Amino acid sequence: MEHQQIDWKSKRDKELLKWICGFANAQGGRLEIGKNNNGKVIGLDNAQKMLDDLPNTIKSTMGIIPEINLLFENNLPFIAIDVMQYPNPISYRGKYYFRSGSTLQELTGIALDEFVMRKYGRTWDSAPVPHVNAPDLDIVAFRDFRKKALARNRLAAEDLEITDEQLVDTLKLFDGKYLKRAAILCFHDDPEKWVTGAYVKIGYFKTDDDLVFQDEINGPLITMPDKVVDMLFDKYFKGIISYQGLQRIETYPVNRDAMREAVLNAIVHKDYTSDNPIQIRVYDDKITIFNSSSFPTNWTVEKLLATRTSTPHNPEIARVFFRSGMTEAWGRGIEKIINSNISAGKPKPEFEILGEGSGLRVIFYSDANITINITINETQKQIIRFMKENPKITIKALSEKTRISERNIKSNIKTLKDEGLIDRIGANKNGSWVAKTVVFD
Repeated sequence: MEHQQIDWKSKRDKELLKWICGFANAQGGRLEIGKNNNGKVIGLDNAQKMLDDLPNTIKSTMGIIPEINLLFENNLPFIAIDVMQYPNPISYRGKYYFRSGSTLQELTGIALDEFVMRKYGRTWDSAPVPHVNAPDLDIVAFRDFRKKALARNRLAAEDLEITDEQLVDTLKLFDGKYLKRAAILCFHDDPEKWVTGAYVKIGYFKTDDDLVFQDEINGPLITMPDKVVDMLFDKYFKGIISYQGLQRIETYPVNRDAMREAVLNAIVHKDYTSDNPIQIRVYDDKITIFNSSSFPTNWTVEKLLATRTSTPHNPEIARVFFRSGMTEAWGRGIEKIINSNISAGKPKPEFEILGEGSGLRVIFYSDANITINITINETQKQIIRFMKENPKITIKALSEKTRISERNIKSNIKTLKDEGLIDRIGANKNGSWVAKTVVFD
């Protein structure tokens, strides 16, 4: 079966050299000519001539010298070309190809830039950005960084008693006289001027195609995790309400520490060459976090969950977050997400790697086994049910459905609002109801 490091061709064709280039730029591999798509030898009519011609053709077009051998199986000839992985970028007629999974990709634009930088030991977030200087960065973001770093003992007070520009230098965010991209993303009040998609989008969905309301969290990355988590718990996570005597209790569907760690992971490890923002979708029964990411080819969830050293996609950004004390440098983020949620009595989160390793989705499931005893009247129960079925429902429609006057409906809604069981998002005309998740006895 064809996979990342082997491919079969029935004959020599014009794509052959592109595949050799793709192997050289990826992890190396073997190209076997004279086999069908199932790897069965079918032979070659011109095997010896091909063996004589290929080395010079490959060397003259790409400057590399793979190992080429003429082999036989069942007396049928085939040619095996073994290509090593090259430390420098390899081009074929001015174009760069890369073997990814079982496919061949031509690298262009941002993908090519990042590929070339990584071949030379650079990363996308370390690239210099002209026409922006340290004084242009956000003083509030620096204040937030200092506060966190000091509280978590990552930096001593005397280490932080320096100017913002000196702090940028201490964090190794200068490339000569230029700021690195990581500095812009972490500390500029509007990083989207330079990096499209450098924000978080949150939406509340009744179904996958029924968006009720949404928000965007913008600004410096260093301030973003707290903003996102506060928004989720204050507005989106409808606390499950119960009463013990006169004491009112709210239980949230996700452990706060687990959610914070998941948000941090998404922000630090996002592939910022993608124009897509981090997307958080909140449903009644689950919460999903998706971020564009860049995993090694053939990466699996099992490898993601295994104990491993930290190899961040954005090492410059990761260093800033580590110095702030918000993350560790040991690759334990996934483990902390799982353990925090389980320790709080919540279901184990799930992880999905999407699209040839180009995205990660974390799924938190709401705990459906919580039984809640609550004392409200039948009319109020009906109002909550109708609001959950249709968040856009009007006072008039509620009155018609319950056969109760609009004045009585308004009175019951006030009671439910005072108890924190419902909320109104948006204007009176175009807004929506948010009903808390309540299980009636």
